[in-house]
Amino acid sequence: MIGVLQKKIQAYNETLHKSGLKPADYRKDNILWVPYAYLHCESNVSASTLPPITELKYPIFGKEHEKIEIKSTKLKDQVFYVVAGHGGPDPGAIGKYNGKSLCEDEYAYDISLRLAKNLLENGATVYMIIRDPNDGIRSDAILKADKDEVCYKSQKIPLNQVKRLNQRCSAINSLYKKHKKEGVKKQRVVVLHVDSRGQGQRLDMFFYHSPKSKTGKKLANTMMKTIEKKYAQHQKSRGYSGTVEARNLHVLRKTNPVAVFIELGNIRNSQDQKRFIIEDNRQAVANWLAEGLMNEE
Repeated sequence: MIGVLQKKIQAYNETLHKSGLKPADYRKDNILWVPYAYLHCESNVSASTLPPITELKYPIFGKEHEKIEIKSTKLKDQVFYVVAGHGGPDPGAIGKYNGKSLCEDEYAYDISLRLAKNLLENGATVYMIIRDPNDGIRSDAILKADKDEVCYKSQKIPLNQVKRLNQRCSAINSLYKKHKKEGVKKQRVVVLHVDSRGQGQRLDMFFYHSPKSKTGKKLANTMMKTIEKKYAQHQKSRGYSGTVEARNLHVLRKTNPVAVFIELGNIRNSQDQKRFIIEDNRQAVANWLAEGLMNEE
């Protein structure tokens, strides 16, 4: 019936707005987002015979990347909170490449977007906890720095570190409780940072988990082993020395869902910088991290 289709479209828009992927409530801007498949349904179909959503649109990824094709339902009924480190008034670690600055928050955010897109393509519900209103997925080598990132949904990010961390933990925990109440059993936090060490110190991606979380440790190990296998497959002579460690970090200690904290490399090392300034490498990192999350048993 037409009424069934209308209710399905209404529910679809409400879900997008609640997750922060649709900026405004359709009741306020009078704009409904309708999946392509819904427009081509017969008017007399029932809810059970409506075709599944195969393509979604998320402006947060930017115009070139906003369309999401659903490739699998492997992560159906799973919720992920992707957190790019720093942001707003805090650029995080800064490296230099050909006289230009590489800011941690910009590269962590770009890889976070790519990771989020991969998870969505496999049926997950994903929240970008740190969000930029105008920087979607970018192809540039040098990502222009700005300070307009906000914390979900649109909170100004404070300069004070403790307040900043508490803000993002509170956003995650509030959503976690809502989804837990709805019956969601699997929720995960993925925090992405870029380290800063001496210029001569090359780093592989390494992983932290809460000392009290056996599941977090297991997840971190699964992700690390996935990265190790990928390097063995694509760069056989390179080797991989990533590690998994327990660490009592604020975001690991204060968030309710199982969490993993990932350092992506040394922003000051010329070899590690290639992991960030080359777009294909940023995409590969996101792909491998997504595969690691999907490998969790």
